[in-house]
Amino acid sequence: MLKSNKHPRRIFLGHATRLVIAGAITPLTRPALAALPQARSLELDHMHTGERLSVVFAVGDRYVDDGLRTLNHFLRDHYSGEVGSIDPQLFDLLFETRRELRCTQPFEVISGYRCAATNTRLRNTGGGGVARQSLHMEGRAIDIRIDGVPLADVRDAAMSLQAGGVGFYPRSKFVHLDTGKVRYW
Repeated sequence: MLKSNKHPRRIFLGHATRLVIAGAITPLTRPALAALPQARSLELDHMHTGERLSVVFAVGDRYVDDGLRTLNHFLRDHYSGEVGSIDPQLFDLLFETRRELRCTQPFEVISGYRCAATNTRLRNTGGGGVARQSLHMEGRAIDIRIDGVPLADVRDAAMSLQAGGVGFYPRSKFVHLDTGKVRYW
């Protein structure tokens, strides 16, 4: 019999991680999935739909398909209900931003995915600030804040990652994050 220096729970979690990633075990309960080594999760509150979400979207270097589908639906265009495909790197950016801030509060989501019709309508009636070729339409942008965390701190944490665009909108009380070129405004 082979002996291992690993604790039995670690052996189990290692096997479970490989099986989850391979799709052989679905679905694990969220608490079990969150307990896996290197699990990355997000907690989100949507300001327009009133929905709340806590989801594991990746384990190690692999994304969890069920978590991505759940996030895509959660971040749908809240005007039209259309569900887009969100860039998983945006979830990584959110995860790393919150880790940089060393906070546990959920992100408050103001805007995620936007369909072209919504984007056009907001450009024409929303009072400005909506780009014609918005990365929201590509599922590569999100507007957020964190209750109790100064907006400038959220902006600075995201900028420190140098992983995409960061827009600062203190009057509207949100920070825009995207997976486009590194740039700040």
